[in-house]
Parts: sequence; C-alpha cells; structure tokens
Amino acid sequence: MNHLAPQDWSFPVPIAYGPGRLREMADHCRRAGMIRPLIVTDRGSASLPFLDDLRGYLAAGGLESALFSGISPNPRDTEIAAGRAQYRAGGHDGIIAIGGGSGMDGGKAIALTAANDLDLWAFEFEQGSPDVAGFPPLITIPTTAGTGAETESTAMITDTGKAMKWCVWHPGLKPSLALLDPEITLGLPPHLTAWTGADALVHAIEAYSVPGFHPLCDGLALEALRLIARWLPVAVEQPQNLEARGAMLAGSCLAGVAFMKGLGLVHAISHMVGAEHDTQHGLTNAVLLPAVLRFNAPALEGRIVPMAQAAGLDDTSFDAFHGWVCAVLDRIGIPKTLAEIGVPEGGASRLAQKALQDSAAATNPRAASASEVETILRAAWRTGR
Repeated sequence: MNHLAPQDWSFPVPIAYGPGRLREMADHCRRAGMIRPLIVTDRGSASLPFLDDLRGYLAAGGLESALFSGISPNPRDTEIAAGRAQYRAGGHDGIIAIGGGSGMDGGKAIALTAANDLDLWAFEFEQGSPDVAGFPPLITIPTTAGTGAETESTAMITDTGKAMKWCVWHPGLKPSLALLDPEITLGLPPHLTAWTGADALVHAIEAYSVPGFHPLCDGLALEALRLIARWLPVAVEQPQNLEARGAMLAGSCLAGVAFMKGLGLVHAISHMVGAEHDTQHGLTNAVLLPAVLRFNAPALEGRIVPMAQAAGLDDTSFDAFHGWVCAVLDRIGIPKTLAEIGVPEGGASRLAQKALQDSAAATNPRAASASEVETILRAAWRTGR
C-alpha cells in the first residue's frame, strides 16, 4: 500500500491526504468561503515552522490571516472566550484549527461560539444541541498522529470553575476540510510521536471495545489498529520515515472516526486527571490503558480475537493481547505509572466520582462503580502494567 500518494476522500468529511498538501491551503480556504481566516493553535506550536509555512501559503494566495495561539495543552473555557473575542474583533470569516488535539479542540470550540452569543457550555455533549443559525467555515489540520480530532466538531474543554473536562459539540458544525499532510509531522520529536501515537492506539481499542452493533465504526477501528500496530514503533524509532508518518496519520484519522461509537474508562479517567493535573492527554491514556484493559477483560469476549489479529498476533488470547499492548508501550518509552508522569497519589475518590460523570464512562464495555475506578487509579499509580 502506498501511504504517500495524494488522495482526496469524501468521507466522513472532505479529506485531503498526502505529503506537501499544506501548500494548497489558500485554494481550500476560498472554496470554504474564507478570505480572512483566524488560525488557532496551541502555545507549544506557536513558534513551529509549519505555522510560518501556512501563513506564507495563505499570503501568497492573497489571503490575510491572523493567529490566536493562546490554547493550553488541556484547553480551558477562558481561552475559548479569548479566542472568540479575537475572532470578532478581527472581522474573521473562518477558522483554521491546526495542531495536536489541543490546538484543534481550541479551534473547534471557538468555531462553536464565534458567530453566536451562547455560553460555551450550552454546547456540552449531554445537554442536547442548541438552535444555532450557522457556524463559520472550519478547516482542521492535525500536526500529530494521535487525537483523530480532525473530522468532527467534538472538543474536550476544561471547565476552570469545576476543574473538570467536558465534551462540547454541535451536529451542525462539520469541518469543511481536514488536511492530512505527513510532512508536517516529520519534526515531531520521538516522545511526542509516542504519546500521540499511543492516544490513537487507545482510540482504536476503546472504540472497538464499545458494545453494540456498529460495523462501520468497528471496521475503521480494526483497520486503524492494524496500521498503528505496524507503524507506530517505526515512526518513533525512525522520525524521518515519511511512509510511517503517513500511515500513522491515516490510522489516527480512522480511529478518530471510529470513536464516534464511544470510548471507555481510559478516556473518562484521563480527562479528569488532565483537568486536575494538566498532564499530556495521550501519555495519560497510555499509562492507564493496561489497567483498564485488565478491568474490562470479562466483558471483552468476542472482541479480543479480532483485535489480536489486527495487531498481527498468532496467539489471540486476552493475555497475549494485553502483553502485546504492554510491550508496545515499553518499546515506545511510555512510563509505567501515573506517579512517573507527575500525578501525585491521592484524590482517587474525587477523580473516580468525576470520571463516572464523563460521557466516555457510559460506553465502557463493563460497568464500573466508583470504588472500582478508584482501584484502577491506585493500580495505575503504584504498579502500572
């Protein structure tokens, strides 16, 4: 399979895939109805070369852009309000959300609120969909292969008043285009390649593990797992391998579509750990994955064999699959415990109660009590995998 040939896909939103396609951005913006886009990214990406490249391509195409880079690794509601204010003050007519999950989530949340006077939390996932006349055009550009955030309007935002993360979205906001250019990801250092790639691995496993009949998402999850199993270690160990970077971008995107079926306790717990301790999302997911998999094992009958086969294993037992997951995490340098990533032990009861309020907890394959989530947390703090 050629992971480097340019491709245009129309599902689930228009997707432009292939090396060098960032150069086409001025044309893509015009087709989406933008002539004065606001570029939204995270603070960590603000000085990276791809932003200068993007603004240069837009200027060469006659488009005037501005940059909002005030997004944290775990985007906050206050930052979304500041981005909305800049969008309105600058007279912008669309948003380019570029970066990892935080940059894209920030851009999507700003797009939700830019053209209306609703509070951000009116778009909280469990609240239903408010009546909104329309949204500004939105283009998403992932710069990591991990979050899969580029094809939907969903965004995880920290409620600074409650120190909790919530999902905001609206079915009427869809990206006009998702642009997947593996050249952008070549500069990503190995540790970030590992952390974001592990996030994609978790998406594929959790999405496929969600109960219920959804062959579309299940098929995407298994293909994502196949790509990630083959290419994640290569991308970490050979950062300039463009084929690996392209395969990981595709796998991450597929896993991101698949988890519209739902996620599970890895994400439910990770969201709240991140909200309280500002940990990197993919890294937190990776540390939690083995403990949650072990907890979910009794509910995964019928799910493990296809996942083990997608991972290329001859032994398709739960123990073999769990062992493979742990081996991959070891190979790409993921720490074993929450303590190793700076999460102080304590507060398990509080975090467990918060995690069970997360929408991802509702689709976990095995129902969990607060005390069972506490047990998972303590295992992840002390012993990990």
